[in-house]
Amino acid sequence: MDLSCQIVAINKLTIWIISTIFSDVAGDITVAVNGESFLLHKFPLVSLSGKIRKMLADAKDPNLSELDLAHVPGGPETFELAAKFCYGMNFEITTTNVARLRCVAEYLEMTEDYREENLIARTETFLVEVVFPNLEKSVEALSSCEALLPTAEEVGISDRCIDAITRNACQEQLVSGLSRLDCDSGSLEVKEWWVEDLSVLSIDFYGRVIVAMGHAGVHIDSIISSLMHYAQVSLKGIGKPQIWNPARPYPCKGEKGQKTIVETLVSLLPPEKSSSVPLNFLFGMLRIAIMVDATLACRLEIERRIAFRLEMVLLDDLLIPSVQTGDSLFDVDTVKRILIHFLQRIDQEENGDCGYESESIDSPSHGALLKVGRLIDTYLAEIAPDPYLSLEKFIAILSVLPDYARVIDDGLYRAIDIYLKAHPMLSEHECKKLCKFIDSQKLSQEACNHAAQNDRLPVQMTVQVLYFEQLRLKNALCGSCGDTQKMSSGVTSAAMSPRDTYASLRRENRELKLEISRMRVRLSDLEKEQVFMKQGMMDKTGQSKTFLTSLSRGIGRFGIFGPSQGKRRKSEGKTARSRRYSVS
Repeated sequence: MDLSCQIVAINKLTIWIISTIFSDVAGDITVAVNGESFLLHKFPLVSLSGKIRKMLADAKDPNLSELDLAHVPGGPETFELAAKFCYGMNFEITTTNVARLRCVAEYLEMTEDYREENLIARTETFLVEVVFPNLEKSVEALSSCEALLPTAEEVGISDRCIDAITRNACQEQLVSGLSRLDCDSGSLEVKEWWVEDLSVLSIDFYGRVIVAMGHAGVHIDSIISSLMHYAQVSLKGIGKPQIWNPARPYPCKGEKGQKTIVETLVSLLPPEKSSSVPLNFLFGMLRIAIMVDATLACRLEIERRIAFRLEMVLLDDLLIPSVQTGDSLFDVDTVKRILIHFLQRIDQEENGDCGYESESIDSPSHGALLKVGRLIDTYLAEIAPDPYLSLEKFIAILSVLPDYARVIDDGLYRAIDIYLKAHPMLSEHECKKLCKFIDSQKLSQEACNHAAQNDRLPVQMTVQVLYFEQLRLKNALCGSCGDTQKMSSGVTSAAMSPRDTYASLRRENRELKLEISRMRVRLSDLEKEQVFMKQGMMDKTGQSKTFLTSLSRGIGRFGIFGPSQGKRRKSEGKTARSRRYSVS
């Protein structure tokens, strides 16, 4: 590229003086910049660039006509702008090129020692007066620094841009707060506009900006909004063709960079476990972390955050596709770990209380445990039809919840019944192994009636169900509310430590609490059956009906395990049966 004809606009006397002083560098010189050559006059460059002057002096060759500049920040394009500056040619300094010009000026040593308002001073003035006061321009300048490392770090442009972004974000937050105060309605939601601007940054620079914002006191909700938007932009469409492909054990090449993004975003989440990070965002990050094979620490962190609010999770959130070869359709192991984290949280909350307030029926921990119990039973029923789901994995997750997490076992019985139907090749021993988790005394009357006629169950369980149903019938006819399971006397040995005594009392309190809940369910069932019995006596006088016969019709009326027979016949062949119903 020939710039020799475009000499700096100075008079002939000045040219003669410069040529006389620098007679050893008069003439043209070829400068090779990263493989691209420039034909230039020597003395304008020497007059402004300390690096060029030193290179010519060190060469000790007055006839030197070639220089090789390697690793020039910004490449040939930026060097051309610096050369234009030396030759007095006009060009505009902008937010997109100021970082490049500042770095190449540092590389060429274009300081005030060689001329006032040299390129370093010019770019610094632009940064201070134009870029740093504006958040959007600071982001744009910081983004351009990605191709200028490590020079951009050495001259401090990156750090100063990050400080400027943080400072402007804090000012924006203050203005937004004042806007909320000025508004008559307290529900005004002002979304910071810079949330979208940060998505142009690389994950390294973005992480540094978010950390700086957190230290500066930027509101957590704003940081979370920024994290969600960055994830949406940078991880968009990842893994879509491979979501349901069990034969895909490793991430695709294009997703290797996404792994770093996922791990960094998870590490940037606010430390408060009770923060307002949406659960759907956490589950989305968990799915992507599994697909890109993120580190175990990254996945465990997401799982812990989900477990902290597991009682608020929806069923569809737990249906995480499996990416392991030859595995079941759903990632059961991940859900199991989340459930274990949840139980650890409940145990910590209970151990942290010194009194019995947390053991009350309406305590938050107990309510959360019952909600999760119902959720897991529904989840088990959803994954039970999977033909690739092994018995070991199914038992592993259904056995995680303790007995006191379920008031009644109807949901568990339904899930096991669906699994038995979807896996007819199970042996008698395996069926017994699975059905032992069902407590026949915790089944409702509808479920007991269904179990008594269910030929998929082992004979021992059917007999057990009939026994407890007859015992319940006997107690009902005798006017009793049902014999409760005998509890321990509560008299503790004098040799027991205070800690063991408290643990024993807490266990007894929990059993009493669950028994009360069961009694409420049974009382409700008895009231329903009384209504049906009276109606049957009025409709068919003279015909003796036993209480057990009335029970046999309950399952069809209530439709817990499926629609009634009449409705089922009408719907056959018209609409597909819902995937969440077991077929007897």
